[in-house]
Amino acid sequence: MASKYVDKSALIQVIGTVFNNPNLLDAEDKYSFDEEDFYDDFHKIVFEPIYNLYKMGAQTITIEAIEDYLNQRPKKMGIYKAYQGREYLLKCSDVASLATFNYYYNRLKKMTLFRGYERLAHMDLSWLYDPDNIFDTKKKAEQEDWFDNTPIEKIADTIDEKIDEIRSTYVDETPNDECQVGFGIDELLEDLKENPEIGYPLFGHYVNTITKGARLKKFYLRSAATGIGKTRSMVADACYIGCGQMYDLKSGQWVTTGKPQKVLYIATEQPIDEIQTMMLAFVSGVDEEHILNADYFAGEWERVAKASLLLKQSQIYFKALPDFSLKDIENTIKRNIREHDIQYCFLDYLHTSMKILEEVTKRSGGVRLREDNILFMISITLKDICNQYGIFILSATQLNGDYRDAKEYDQNLLRGAKSIADKIDLGMIMLKVSQEDLEALKPILEKGGFEPPDTKISVYKNRRGRWKDVLMWCKSNKGICRIDPMFVTKYDYELCEIEDLKIKVEEDSIF
Repeated sequence: MASKYVDKSALIQVIGTVFNNPNLLDAEDKYSFDEEDFYDDFHKIVFEPIYNLYKMGAQTITIEAIEDYLNQRPKKMGIYKAYQGREYLLKCSDVASLATFNYYYNRLKKMTLFRGYERLAHMDLSWLYDPDNIFDTKKKAEQEDWFDNTPIEKIADTIDEKIDEIRSTYVDETPNDECQVGFGIDELLEDLKENPEIGYPLFGHYVNTITKGARLKKFYLRSAATGIGKTRSMVADACYIGCGQMYDLKSGQWVTTGKPQKVLYIATEQPIDEIQTMMLAFVSGVDEEHILNADYFAGEWERVAKASLLLKQSQIYFKALPDFSLKDIENTIKRNIREHDIQYCFLDYLHTSMKILEEVTKRSGGVRLREDNILFMISITLKDICNQYGIFILSATQLNGDYRDAKEYDQNLLRGAKSIADKIDLGMIMLKVSQEDLEALKPILEKGGFEPPDTKISVYKNRRGRWKDVLMWCKSNKGICRIDPMFVTKYDYELCEIEDLKIKVEEDSIF
């Protein structure tokens, strides 16, 4: 059945304008084309050679070049001729206007969106936009005005909100939590026997003892000042969970970390290539500088090559969100749950953006909210996603300026919103070790034969965990993204007797 969401004028204008001005295809950040934008075989066949010829180096596109291209593809040439492709292209070229390209491009993409919902979800979207409406002229004018002036992202949000509304009405019933306290308690105990509240292991000695691993339905927060290593720590945890192997420098061997899990890494600052080199450095144990400079010591290239293979085989998915809204974060996570079944999500890091400022200002009726209100809203969203979808989320924040003189390392040091800590299950703060710290640690260092630590991690919140208000003293190697705790103390430098919890995990048979 043919779709009503086709704008023939938009097709003519877009094809004709790109034909006349193929350099528009260079603006990939502004204009992107998909096969589905051209609703039938003929229009796909007409646009394909324009796109491919330009990408292959042609500065101008001619009908002769298009037909030479199609002559090498007889089946497509047959369709082109059957629908008088030459005449159609000439018509497109004659009527096309560069001045109106943005308008028609946006209409084309919006039509693609509507056909997508129609095709994939079998949705009738006439309530929102019905181009076939010829009887209610007022409604038609209102819909056309809305369609033309609403960004495509907002259109998608409107449709998704309607879906959520239907779901909440007919599917998501409010649970009745009122019961006698013993109800289901035997089942709970049996479930805990089979599935103790211990998650997938994170990287580093004593880390899993304190955190009990990356527990599903939990939201962890690791905060630090700029340059301490919060991104590198997050990269390490993502790879430790998602890769299955890493190179152990002490033994000089590759070691198994468990069966690779499905992971999503969302970056709000770094592009993918910067994250990739950090990941290669962590997995291979080769300093990132060696990778960036392609200057390897003996045996290092082989380790990097294997790390590259492990990352290519992994199910670690990456998304860059340099300017994001709450909806962007939520949609990105939900889409990866739906499409990739991810269970572990790393979001680097929580901060405000222009897009989120606009979003929350609209939500609040034009009232501009403070940074702490916005960050608190983000934390609520993330914790709700953890609970609703049963996934683990680790994120990070910056510290405020008070950390330099602080004696207690808790949520009061979080930049923007100490209230974030109300929603998290585990809170950590990473700091540089001071000279005062080293003086106080001398007895422990001398007795234990430890090297002086350079990083301390304060665990100030640990819901349903034994260890909190403690410091993990670490030796870091930022070049390979590894921060390894050596021992644990209380805030007064009293050594804690703590065991290194080894979480048993399934190992992948290929390793």
